[in-house]
Amino acid sequence: MALPLEKEYTIQDIYDLPEGERAELVDGKLYMMAPPSTNHQRIVADMLYQIKSFLESNEGKCEVFPAPFAVFLNETDTTYVEPDLCVICDERKISKKGCMGAPDWIAEIVSPASKRMDYYVKLFKYRSAGVKEYWIVDEEKKEVTVYDFANDNMEQYAMSEEIAVNLYEGKLNIHF
Repeated sequence: MALPLEKEYTIQDIYDLPEGERAELVDGKLYMMAPPSTNHQRIVADMLYQIKSFLESNEGKCEVFPAPFAVFLNETDTTYVEPDLCVICDERKISKKGCMGAPDWIAEIVSPASKRMDYYVKLFKYRSAGVKEYWIVDEEKKEVTVYDFANDNMEQYAMSEEIAVNLYEGKLNIHF
């Protein structure tokens, strides 16, 4: 849930947070982040391993980064997110601070506190920023929603299914 907008927050407000506190910033609204659950981290680690293994064995030019990893979706100082996983294929976007611009693929693992953010706020923000593919992994529902923005398509899968990554034209499948 967003903090009341008494002012427009900036990325500097993110950096000024007390040690150990995490938040995301979307259009000047600050969203505090709860610590992830153990199952959330298991899903992130498993996906990270599968993606990294694929990239290394296929000499891919892309890199995968898990949270916390800063993503500055645009040039304003009012939007800063930390996706659970992001894949960046343009090395010019990777800086010492994080990703400068839209990653190619983002995956968010839904938690009870992040549902609205992942399903609505980030969906719109990621699409408008130029993300090519966005996955919402909902462990509670046991489903994965895949938004293939590059081809204007959306599919839902059971977590028990093998799910093809559109970015790699079916050469990479994720198993949960």
